[in-house]
Amino acid sequence: MRIGGKEFDLKKNTYIMGILNVTPDSFSDGGRYDGLDRAIEHAKQMIQEGVDIIDVGGESTRPGHVQITEEEEIARVVPVIKKLKEEFDIPVSIDTYKSAVAAAAIEAGADLVNDIWGLKYDPEMAGLIARTGVACCLMHNRENTDYQNFLADFMDDMKECVKIAKDAGIADDRIILDPGVGFGKTYEMNLEIIDKLEIMKELGYPVLLGTSRKSVIGLTLDLPVEEREEGTMVTTVYGVQKGCAFVRVHDVEKNKRAIRMTRALMREHEV
Repeated sequence: MRIGGKEFDLKKNTYIMGILNVTPDSFSDGGRYDGLDRAIEHAKQMIQEGVDIIDVGGESTRPGHVQITEEEEIARVVPVIKKLKEEFDIPVSIDTYKSAVAAAAIEAGADLVNDIWGLKYDPEMAGLIARTGVACCLMHNRENTDYQNFLADFMDDMKECVKIAKDAGIADDRIILDPGVGFGKTYEMNLEIIDKLEIMKELGYPVLLGTSRKSVIGLTLDLPVEEREEGTMVTTVYGVQKGCAFVRVHDVEKNKRAIRMTRALMREHEV
């Protein structure tokens, strides 16, 4: 898969998508990087630590978040994306479910659209992605947790996302899927989908796992957001073992090391 100017070998590696929230109210780092200079400085740090993609988000999607206007979201993300593309040779993702924001971000240089509603929120999104040829990450999400059979319903939901993409003309090598940990699921469902990630292989697309500092870790370990690094790293290792092509994290360096160690242990060894 090619994203921006970089080729990704999805069979041999697990790549890191680094989170860059330019928001005042994100659940983990709201307000820390919502100025242009601070955002670029943090991006520079992630690049030094080995990040593979930088995911820029202008609206918090934490539980109970307040939706902002498209204009406000565009004003937050476009200057950051332009600056990133000017200063660094790194693929950039836009974390949005609104086609107007995605269009402005793509024009500014974004290489990937990370849609938390898997093309189901904005009917214009799939066509935009198809026309521009950027990559996309389609996340599982739903408004309620009323499943008849969780895993079966989950797979049906994901197949629906893929169908929307294919009907719009998005190429197979432009699609990544995300199980949507923390979205439209109970605590137990979040644990189960992490444990059963391999079921997504039948869909035939690379998988991105995003668990960084999320409530499933906080509830399991009874820890606040700022103390969930180790829990996140465990899920990263689990994701590598389950065949995930990408992990989306706040802490690049430590998760990069965890991936390298896990990959070393998973190689075939002859002594």
